[in-house]
Amino acid sequence: MSNNLLVVINNDKVFEESNEFSSSNYNLKIIPEGLNNFHKVKYIGRKSKKKGSHKINLEKIDIASNIIQFIYFIFLTFKSKNSKYLIVSINPYTFISFLFLLLFRKKVFLYLISSGHEEWKFILGSWSIWIYHFMYSIMTSNSTVLTLHERLYHGKNCHLITSSTLDEDWFKDYKDAKLNKIKFLYVGRANPEKGIYQFLEMFEKININAELSIVGNLKNIQVSKNKNVKLVGYISDKQSLIDIYDEHNILILPSFTEGQPHVVDESLARRRPVIIFEEISHIIKDRKGVFISKRTVDSLSQTAKYVIENYNKIQNSLKQNKFSLRKDMLKQIFSIIFD
Repeated sequence: MSNNLLVVINNDKVFEESNEFSSSNYNLKIIPEGLNNFHKVKYIGRKSKKKGSHKINLEKIDIASNIIQFIYFIFLTFKSKNSKYLIVSINPYTFISFLFLLLFRKKVFLYLISSGHEEWKFILGSWSIWIYHFMYSIMTSNSTVLTLHERLYHGKNCHLITSSTLDEDWFKDYKDAKLNKIKFLYVGRANPEKGIYQFLEMFEKININAELSIVGNLKNIQVSKNKNVKLVGYISDKQSLIDIYDEHNILILPSFTEGQPHVVDESLARRRPVIIFEEISHIIKDRKGVFISKRTVDSLSQTAKYVIENYNKIQNSLKQNKFSLRKDMLKQIFSIIFD
C-alpha cells in the first residue's frame, strides 16, 4: 500500500458482484472516482444487497456488513502513515468512524452536501435534531470542512465547494423546447424529503394542460392512472439524460430540503427553466431561470403558466448563467486536501 493515500469514507451502500462495484448514488461514484484521477483513492462504504445503477471504477474498495468491519477497514489504512481521510456527510457510521480517526489523530476532511438538521427533522421528527446536532458539532469542530453552501457551515475551518456534475457535452447541440403544453420533468430519488409524493398529489388536482415525467429510482412510487404521468425509471447514460431534459420544458424540484441539487444546473445548462418551492429558495443564488412557487395548486399553476408564456425571454436570460464543471469541482476538492 502506498504511503500517500486518500481514504474516502461514506455511509452509502455499495453492491459487489464478480469483483465489480456499483451504487445508486451518483455522488458516491463521481467523488471518489474523480479524485482517483488526481491521487490514489481507497473507498470504504457499506454493503448493499441491491445492484446500483452506477458502476464505480476504482481498484481499492472495501464494503462492510456492519460497523465493526467498517472500523476494521479504516484501521487497515493506518499502514499508510500519510493517509488523509475524506468523510462524506454525517450519520452514525461516519460519526463513529470520525471518533476512531480522532483518537488516532488522523487528518480528517468533512464534506457536507445537504442539511442533516433539516433531513433528520423531516424524516424522523423534531425530537431527532439534537442527535444530529451533537454529531455535527463534534465533527465540524475537529476537522476541515468542505461544504456546498454557506448555510450548512461557515466556520473558519470551512471551504465552500462549487459542486457540479456537468462536462462540456451539456453545452452542445441545444434543442428548441416544444411549448404546446407544459411538460414537467422530475429527476431524482423517490425519498420523502424530495417532495415527489406530495407533488404527485398536487399534479392530480392541477387544472392546466400539463404532463409529468419522473426519472429516477421509482421505489414506492405506484403507477398512476393519470395518463399524463409517465414513470421513466432510472437513466444512467449521460446523453440519454440530456435528451430527456431537451424533451421537456420545465424541471420541477419539489424538495423540502436541499443542499445544492445538481439537477438544477443540468436543466439550466440545457436552457430549461426550473420551478422550486419556498422551502429551498436558498439554492437559487445568482442563477437565472429558477422560479419559486408556493406549495399550493393555484400557485404552481400560475408559476408554470408564467414560465410558458414568457419562455423565450426566460431562455435568453439563461444564457447569462455561468457554470462550474465537474473537473473544476474535483480540482478544488483535491487542492484543499493536498494544499
